[in-house]
Amino acid sequence: MVFVDRLLATLVHLRHGVTHDVLACWFGVDRSTVTRAVGEVRPLLAERGCTVSPDVWLRPVAEVVDHVGQAGKTGIIDGTEIRARRPAVGRKDRGRFFSGKNKQNAVKAIVFTDGDGRLLFCSPPKPGSCADITHARALGLVKLLADGPAVEILAGAGYQGLGAQSGGRVVTPPHRKFKKNAPDRYEEMQERRRKAHSSRRIRVEHGIAHLKNWRALARRDHMDDTVH
Repeated sequence: MVFVDRLLATLVHLRHGVTHDVLACWFGVDRSTVTRAVGEVRPLLAERGCTVSPDVWLRPVAEVVDHVGQAGKTGIIDGTEIRARRPAVGRKDRGRFFSGKNKQNAVKAIVFTDGDGRLLFCSPPKPGSCADITHARALGLVKLLADGPAVEILAGAGYQGLGAQSGGRVVTPPHRKFKKNAPDRYEEMQERRRKAHSSRRIRVEHGIAHLKNWRALARRDHMDDTVH
């Protein structure tokens, strides 16, 4: 298979979940040839990063922060869970992949989009039990924002606390001051502020939907490269 055919076969497999047997019939080659082509091209695509324009593609999260800062746009981050295969019995860290939120074995990735919901970055997946804020800190996002350009990053309640650590660059839903017996006026104000923040942040779901439209994620093989 020439490189263009190998690239096309890999993209069709990742996007639509077409099996290697079917691709082998389409291209008139042996199944092992398609398997080898997908195994070689997939890491190359993972290293490429997200293409923003024909001559600009973003790979490290530092490049994404700089790109958003130079463009003067708002960024949005959110965590998403992808169902993963259940770890083998006897594995020491087997419980780490169990997500308490969705009650299933999963891996979690941080999705970074611009204000229009265009996907700019997806982090390496972590076990499903990893908290969103812990994942962001491990990614180095707090330091990049604190030392980087003045940008506005919208985030969910799972990232509360990053605003103070990043110099106010991460904007999260407002904290509740009253857990019980809150005044009616306070509840109305809190609901308005929450909805206003949610309406701006909802665009990140478009980026997550774009990511999960790739059927290869349902196979749960080579998850790190496939996510990238």
